[in-house]
Amino acid sequence: LLEKMADVSLKEAALIVGVVAACYWNSLFCGFVFDDVSAILDNKDLHPSTPLRNLFQNDFWGTPMSEERSHKSYRPLTVLTFRLNYLFSELNAVSYHFLNLVFHVVVCIVFLKVCKLFLDNRSSVVASLLFAVHPIHTEAVTGVVGRAELLSSIFFLAAFLSYTKSKGPDNTIVWTPIAVTVFLVAVATLCKEQGITVVGICCVYEVFIAQGYTLPALLDTAVQILRGKGSIPFSMLQTLLKLIVLMFSTLLLVVVRVQVIQSQLPVFTRFDNPAAVSPSPARQLTFNYLLPVNAWLLLNPSELCCDWTMGTIPLVESLLDVRNIATLTFFCFLGSLMVFSLRYPGDSSKTVLMALCLIVLPFIPASNLFFPVGFVVAERVLYVPSMGFCILVAHGWKKLSNKSVLRKISWVCLAAVLFTHALKTLHRNWDWESEYTLFMSALKVNKNNAKLWNNVGHALENEKNFERALQFFIQATQVQPDDIGAHMNVGRTYKNLNKTKEAEESYMIAKSLMPQIIPGKKYAARVAPNHLNVYINLANLIRANESRLEEADQLYRQAISMRPDFKQAYISRGELLLKMNKPLKAKEAYLRALELDRTNADLWYNLAIVYIELKDPTEALKNFNRALELNPTHKLALFNSALLMQESGDARLRPEAKQRLLHYVKEEPQDSNGYFNLGMLAMDDKKDMEAEAWMKKAIRLQPNFRSALFNLALLYSQTGKELMALPVLEDLLRYYPDHTKGLILKGDILMNQKKDIVGAKMCFEKILELDPKNVQGKHNLCVVYFEEKDLIKAEKCLVETLALAPHEEYIQRHLNIVRSKIASLGAMEQSSLPSDGTAATEAKKNSFQNLKEAKSEKTTPQSTVDNKEHSKNKKPTEKSSVDKETPKKSTKEIKDIEKKRVAALKRLEEIERILNGE
Repeated sequence: LLEKMADVSLKEAALIVGVVAACYWNSLFCGFVFDDVSAILDNKDLHPSTPLRNLFQNDFWGTPMSEERSHKSYRPLTVLTFRLNYLFSELNAVSYHFLNLVFHVVVCIVFLKVCKLFLDNRSSVVASLLFAVHPIHTEAVTGVVGRAELLSSIFFLAAFLSYTKSKGPDNTIVWTPIAVTVFLVAVATLCKEQGITVVGICCVYEVFIAQGYTLPALLDTAVQILRGKGSIPFSMLQTLLKLIVLMFSTLLLVVVRVQVIQSQLPVFTRFDNPAAVSPSPARQLTFNYLLPVNAWLLLNPSELCCDWTMGTIPLVESLLDVRNIATLTFFCFLGSLMVFSLRYPGDSSKTVLMALCLIVLPFIPASNLFFPVGFVVAERVLYVPSMGFCILVAHGWKKLSNKSVLRKISWVCLAAVLFTHALKTLHRNWDWESEYTLFMSALKVNKNNAKLWNNVGHALENEKNFERALQFFIQATQVQPDDIGAHMNVGRTYKNLNKTKEAEESYMIAKSLMPQIIPGKKYAARVAPNHLNVYINLANLIRANESRLEEADQLYRQAISMRPDFKQAYISRGELLLKMNKPLKAKEAYLRALELDRTNADLWYNLAIVYIELKDPTEALKNFNRALELNPTHKLALFNSALLMQESGDARLRPEAKQRLLHYVKEEPQDSNGYFNLGMLAMDDKKDMEAEAWMKKAIRLQPNFRSALFNLALLYSQTGKELMALPVLEDLLRYYPDHTKGLILKGDILMNQKKDIVGAKMCFEKILELDPKNVQGKHNLCVVYFEEKDLIKAEKCLVETLALAPHEEYIQRHLNIVRSKIASLGAMEQSSLPSDGTAATEAKKNSFQNLKEAKSEKTTPQSTVDNKEHSKNKKPTEKSSVDKETPKKSTKEIKDIEKKRVAALKRLEEIERILNGE
């Protein structure tokens, strides 16, 4: 490429770099907007964890080419450059925009070299400068996805420059440049499909420029040969050989491309391109009218719009439509230029011919004339055709400036065009700053496109401005009443505003607009795949009502019947079946979804949740691990697999559980649950200081974290820091006055450490108000009565407690002690039943080891459809609750507990001996 640019002077290159920088410097301050969201933010192919081979199996948006919803846009080399951006700066938009700017500079310089083949030096610089500043290019340069145009253009021009070297001395064939051309054409095509059209330009160049034929000369030769009056000249045979090699290579590329898309054209709807599904003659008249519309955008780029779909350009439905005059004028002008360039020899006609080739041939794939595309007009596809336009303008300017009368005017006009275009480009870049600014600028140009109203609504929705978003969505339904997506957006926004009834009505309207199923006819060919989400959204809405779960299931099944490969329907149905307590059917749904996509980490995660419901933790852990293999940063899989390991009681799994929780808190530093569970792990490992630090961090993030407050207090009480536990318990009981375990622990500390019998009594009485049958609270209250020397009341209390728990030996023994005390009141005047023996020893035996709470929030599989939203909200299942006691203990822990119980019993025996006066 550098050799080909050798005759571009450093001064010329510096001029182009300076002009491009002056026009596009503000593009560096723009974000990811419009199609960038799908191609960059939502595209997993950019992530280093995704195998490189996926780039060559998926389309531009990261969708497998084999899927029907794929757009079939195969541009792996462009995606590779996005991946390199991600590798160096992840999702920092500046680096992506900067690389686009660099590529545009390269295109401008290579284009200057091409211009010098057909124009003089000064005119070539003019053409290159006009191309550099033309406002029509902002979509290709400032929009990150426009990189496909930029990269394809570089290799497109390089392929053409290589081909111009294929003619040797005495008209011999030089094969190396031809081989390089074929390679560069393939590379250009892997950047964007239109790259293959450079072959047509090479053919025209070979016949009319390199060989110098004119159309009349070719016709004369053909007539002579057909009449048998002559033979094919050797030079023409050589030309034919070169053309055959080029065409054969092109055919091979086309065959490979067809294989890649698996002989399927992408599915578009009438909303994307209304003319494509219109009857004759409206279809032909509209498609032909779009040609002068594109030409006008090149001539007068004053009103630019990022989206020209839907109702932007009304259909031309009659021959009497006045817009047909524009079509006729365009074809007359184009025809006259073609006649001039093909009929007459000379440099001027050659220049015009090559300019026309650059305009027409690269535009053919986007013209709708041979096959429909997913848009009406797209400014970015004019990037290469504008090169031919700039050559035509520069050539015309050269003709004018050579006339002395018009020389000054031509220079003034040129300066004015370059300056105004540069200003327009600079101003247009700011429109791409955010989605809101982009779509609002589009609405100033065109108010008849429902998609624009929808997109402004989406931008406001992303900012949580649901009220304003709703206004734009409703306006979209008024502009295009049959737009299914607009009604879905209205429904979703009503749902976000907690207006369930209105949301359901909107979803029902959208559902009524869906095409009816026709037996034997493929449904997906007549509807956009994302429109089927109306069934998912409606089902997700109504299943909040427990009495309508079957109705929701029916909607999921209806969506699946319409589209058996509708993965999200299986996912959402699996979640519903779990809610309906049908885990086996949920398992079937998820396994079916995995048949469609085994690389989806969310599916493996959801299947793990099913196995938890099926009481199969081993399989659950395997599926969590599979999810993490596919996505090492899957937050919910990290969190819940760590909890599963923790609850297993297997000490060997604790280090891995800790690592996963540490990874989780790195990903979710504001989630107190992660720190709390790290604290619980530390408590299990008897790392008291570490446990205290994690618990405090959880409480700092969530001051009313019930489980963290209690377990921190419990930790203090178990490590001889009972007085430090009291303020923590005060906080706990301020937030949760009915926390029974907190009241027991507080009462025990007050009685045994503070000797505050009154305070302890209030705690135990509060427990019995909440739960009159609470054995632990009742027993401890009996101890309080004993401490108050009210033996009769203590005896009555213990009798009542024994009735609640007749099998508890310690209550019976304490009752016997009290009765003995009453019987020998005088002898036992100075004795006391230490609360340490009852509330402390027995409570620790029966309480402390079991008080530890675990807030283990297992997360149910969350449906990821509400049109465009993909959310994973943690929701506790039946497997977890705030007050859940630690479910399992390891063998070592059980032995430790037994030792403590034996020690407690020995202590109790000593107390009983004292009480009995032994």
